[in-house]
Amino acid sequence: MKIVELIIDEDDMYSGIDAISLVDSPAIEENFVALNKQKKYSFKTINNEKRILMGALLVPNKTIYRKDGDEEYYIYFSKATIKKASEMYLMNGKQNNSTLEHNLKLSGISLVESWIVEDKDKDKSSIYGLDVPVGTWVGAVKVNNDEVWNEYVKTGKVRGFSIEGYFADKTEKMSNIENEIEAGLKLLKIKKLIIENK
Repeated sequence: MKIVELIIDEDDMYSGIDAISLVDSPAIEENFVALNKQKKYSFKTINNEKRILMGALLVPNKTIYRKDGDEEYYIYFSKATIKKASEMYLMNGKQNNSTLEHNLKLSGISLVESWIVEDKDKDKSSIYGLDVPVGTWVGAVKVNNDEVWNEYVKTGKVRGFSIEGYFADKTEKMSNIENEIEAGLKLLKIKKLIIENK
């Protein structure tokens, strides 16, 4: 089965992460990312009084199953793409964008801490029992929404994070760049022929 690396297309203003969703099983449907259910990276309730949840938002080099119509394949994100996506998410002021199961927009949910794991053993996430690889984007989310906290978090109806966003297929992006280069070379050859035949 084909494996595709997803990247951020810096020429596309919509590229990157738009929201963090609270989900029962970390998965995004349709043309978003669908996280594989083989190993779940669930969040932990690290402070009931302050209503803070912590967990992996993106895991590097983890193959993620996708299905578009009849086509089945895997995608993954590199450490570099995850780092860039996490930075862009905050720089673009999207830390308050959240949804429930990728369907319902939520208010009162904010990403209050965000970091990339650099040392598995010494990382803050390990204090809370999260076992994630180096390069993982970890986030702490504050839930100031009583309904979400009482009806979904406390009851265990949501157990993880899943991202919503748009990314480019690295092979398609490289193919487009190669096509642009090829088209540019053809134009140069045509110009050269015109100049030579004057």
